[in-house]
Amino acid sequence: MSVDGWNTVLVLGGIRSGKSEFAESLVADSPTVRYVATSATGDPEDAEWAARLEAHRSRRPGSWTTEETADDPRRLADVVSSAGPNDTLLVDDLGGWVTVLLDPAHQPADDTATIAELAAAVRDCPARVVLVSPEVGLSLVPTTPLGRAFTDALGAANRAVADACDAVVLVVAGQASWLKPAAVPRTATVPTQAGQGQGTPAGQGTGRAAPVPATGDASTRSEPATARPDGGEREAALPDVLTPAAPPEPAGAPWSAPTMALPMVTTGLVIQAGMELPMPDEYAGPQAVQRLATLDVPGSGLGVLERVVGFAAATQGTATPTPWDSVRVLLLHGDHAGNAAAGSVPGESARLAAQARAGRGVLARLAADSGAGLQVVDAPSAGPMEDAPALDHEAVEKALRYGWRLAEGAADAGVRLLVLAACGAGADAAAAAVLAATAGAEPPAVLGRVVTASGEIDDAAWMRRCAAVRDAMHRTRRSPRDAKDILAELGGGDIAVATGVLLGATARRIPVLLDGPVGLAAGMVSRDLAGQARHWCLLADCGGHPAVRLAADVLGLTPLLDLRLDLGEGANALTALPLLRSVLSLAAALPTRPGPGGDGGQDGDEAGDGGAGDGGADRGADADPDAGEPDFREPEPAGPGPATTGPDEPAQPDPAGWRAG
Repeated sequence: MSVDGWNTVLVLGGIRSGKSEFAESLVADSPTVRYVATSATGDPEDAEWAARLEAHRSRRPGSWTTEETADDPRRLADVVSSAGPNDTLLVDDLGGWVTVLLDPAHQPADDTATIAELAAAVRDCPARVVLVSPEVGLSLVPTTPLGRAFTDALGAANRAVADACDAVVLVVAGQASWLKPAAVPRTATVPTQAGQGQGTPAGQGTGRAAPVPATGDASTRSEPATARPDGGEREAALPDVLTPAAPPEPAGAPWSAPTMALPMVTTGLVIQAGMELPMPDEYAGPQAVQRLATLDVPGSGLGVLERVVGFAAATQGTATPTPWDSVRVLLLHGDHAGNAAAGSVPGESARLAAQARAGRGVLARLAADSGAGLQVVDAPSAGPMEDAPALDHEAVEKALRYGWRLAEGAADAGVRLLVLAACGAGADAAAAAVLAATAGAEPPAVLGRVVTASGEIDDAAWMRRCAAVRDAMHRTRRSPRDAKDILAELGGGDIAVATGVLLGATARRIPVLLDGPVGLAAGMVSRDLAGQARHWCLLADCGGHPAVRLAADVLGLTPLLDLRLDLGEGANALTALPLLRSVLSLAAALPTRPGPGGDGGQDGDEAGDGGAGDGGADRGADADPDAGEPDFREPEPAGPGPATTGPDEPAQPDPAGWRAG
């Protein structure tokens, strides 16, 4: 199978969506394929069902072998576990497998344990595995008990298998949208109709959009230099520094790409007000916070850092979130001309950007210590906003799409958390102007003091910056206050690119860590384009910056810490990142608190399954009232599991305010 970046993939889709054909195209170039059929034969008198099965059989090449697991659904996990590194498996499909699993002939059975066994087999399988499953979560809740049991079991299976797979793709009307961060297949094939077009490269004569190559892979990485510019040797640990450019704009189809986690037309990327982007999981956050109350933690627990667990759970879609293992820092370098940059040392921002590219400096060192990748992004320079628009509208459109594609490239490379950083001269004044235009702020109240290289406060430069913002506001007093107009008149290139990053990250369900004026100003602008973006942002520390405090209050983002660091935008967030990871690791690995009966041997995953929406906080105390001595078994680390709250159940209360606003 000619695919880069993953071995296991889950293909989701509705009825007649083309999911099976797409899955078959992923393995079309494999010399041998083991096709695992999970559905029962069905009623022999049902001619239509027999025709469907025959259509599936006729599409399979003669080199493929077929295995059936309908007689024993538990055997599917054994088939996956027994596959070797050189094998290719195509499992079609999990809907039929769940149907057989729930069949009375196979009851009583522990459906949850069987699904967990399959997920574990997929996670540990060294073979190339493609699994097909219907997506029924977008329809109405069935009115029959049997229908609800099927949708609940299939939803749990899809979530467990999706968590175990390297990549997940949703096929809608023949169009593939990659949901889970992974390297996108470069040579996958998509037939136009059932039984036709096998072996055709995706996007060539098929009528379907071809997957976009990953932008953050090894082909775009720059080799680290062996020496500093001053001739000294470099430190041993260096961050993973990427080239400072986003993927080139495709000829003839500007900025076209599969972008959203939900289906959208991929003929062109249009960023406009009122975009419908995904929201974090409304159930997983409260469930994760409730689960913390059951853990064996002395004292009052994690305190305000409970919000980190709730945020991670909501953005990851599981009540037992895992620490962010793949992080990328986007350092935006774009200067502002005129008095907005008063007091700035000429060429200082370019020096900082070059330093980061070479793997040196505060930001690079913190990125290396955190195991984060670093990408330096050159944003368009902005003109003097007191005299004319900072950017023209065409440049704003390109900057927004540029930022969106940066987020997409990170998602395709498997990044799970983005950190926004900035180092442009005059960025503070531009952010203050954006806040004045979007929140009615007084520029002097949100413009930070100007500090010289020697550590002295330069009040004269601060007044010139205030005057620049005042004159810009006066010049634009009759101008429209739409998001793109604000970026063109006042924001400039770095804030426009940052806005595109926030929107693109929201579309691909990637959380963003903020801590400075550029990121918060971008959050204010993105709020008017897609209100969902702010719910994917986490504010580590306001750093004592007045613009950050005001914007955070408007956006409903409460700083997690109050360290008042002033290491530069992005560096403050990287300083807090190890603490946030430690909190998530602790929340996932701790066992549950022993109950009065002494039965406290549950691990974190069991607590998450029992306590999230099913009264699990009380279950530990009442499960075994006649138990004797406590069972001091060694708890196992918790793993992510599917949330138990169904779509027809009310949302859980929000005791810790996990979601901003």
